Amino acid sequence: MRTGWIFKTESIIMPAVLDWLGGTGLLRGCLPMLNRFGQSVPPLLLSRRIKLLSLKKSALTACGLVMAFCFLSLSAVWYYAEGQPAPWMSVAFLIVYAAFFMGTGVNQLVFSTLQGKLIPAQRRGRLMLSANVLGAVVAIACAATLLKQWLRPGNTEFTWIFGFTGICFTLSACTGMLLAEQRDEYSQETQGIAGIFGSAFNILVTDINFRRCAIVAALYGFSIMLMPHYQLLGRQAAPGYESQSNDLSELTFWVIVQNAGTALFSLLAGPLADRFGNRLVLRVLLLCLMFAPITALLLSQGNSTLHHFYPLVFLLVGPMPIVIRTLNNLTLELSPRAEHPRYLGTLNLCLSGPAALSPLAGLLIDLFGFKAIFLGISLIILLSWLMTFRLQEPRHYNST
Repeated sequence: MRTGWIFKTESIIMPAVLDWLGGTGLLRGCLPMLNRFGQSVPPLLLSRRIKLLSLKKSALTACGLVMAFCFLSLSAVWYYAEGQPAPWMSVAFLIVYAAFFMGTGVNQLVFSTLQGKLIPAQRRGRLMLSANVLGAVVAIACAATLLKQWLRPGNTEFTWIFGFTGICFTLSACTGMLLAEQRDEYSQETQGIAGIFGSAFNILVTDINFRRCAIVAALYGFSIMLMPHYQLLGRQAAPGYESQSNDLSELTFWVIVQNAGTALFSLLAGPLADRFGNRLVLRVLLLCLMFAPITALLLSQGNSTLHHFYPLVFLLVGPMPIVIRTLNNLTLELSPRAEHPRYLGTLNLCLSGPAALSPLAGLLIDLFGFKAIFLGISLIILLSWLMTFRLQEPRHYNST
């Protein structure tokens, strides 16, 4: 999964594809909205079905195959278009992108539920460390050899990029069936859509510890709005951008740096989470992420010397998936095992709420530039960091 993901990095590759198709800031802003909608609403609606499944790994495989099919379909679209942009391709891309993240949202819900079922709390940090570090080594090696060939100046091969991503997701889906999982026997009455959302609201009202975690997640969710815009800000600051706007060769190094950042921060976050709990990890990572928008603005001031250091931005963005995984792990400890799908679905809904404003953020960037939006969201991340000091560490009160 990690190897396939590096070929479709949300902060670099996917928005660059839309830019290549002639997309605007408004269209780029649709990417986080579709991304977070898929990772919040479908998982919440299906949380009861996931809970009632006796073997969750079958759903993990099915969702993985949906994700693979989406990217194999994109590969077929680009092959049919012979690598030339056409107006209809932007619409096709966004439709498939939305379908992909619906599959991804349910896949991640099932994965987190399985993690809560199979992995003790004190070893989930080790799992995150192993997955991110070993995954990064393989993913970076593939990016350095393959992605570099497919993002050459004047010869962008999205057909191969999407096809390879689909193959990786297919292999990932098949490995899910190898999990040694015992059968569950749960029951729960049908709620209907209104009942599902009402149940999520009830969790927020009645569970104060989870509510604080959800507020941290919601404030952090604003940072996701910036993901599609980092790469454009960096490319526009590069010398000669106007004459080489379709040259995406620089993206390969940025992708490698971001994934290396994820691995490096995992070396810190994994042991910290297992020894001291997830609350401390959130404090450290959110503080780093707060500086990413500010650093991007400082390094994009038109100075060619400063631009050489722009990859530092993607190093600081690297912890983003670790923050989401840490919020999931914190939620697993805050909730009863039978209610893991429902709590995780509610968390994702809170995390994704701000993404509804993402198209507006993209439009404002088109109209007024990057500065105001980037600085404003940096302040919101600061609020998220401050809110972690009101979180109660589950291992403290679970051990008393």
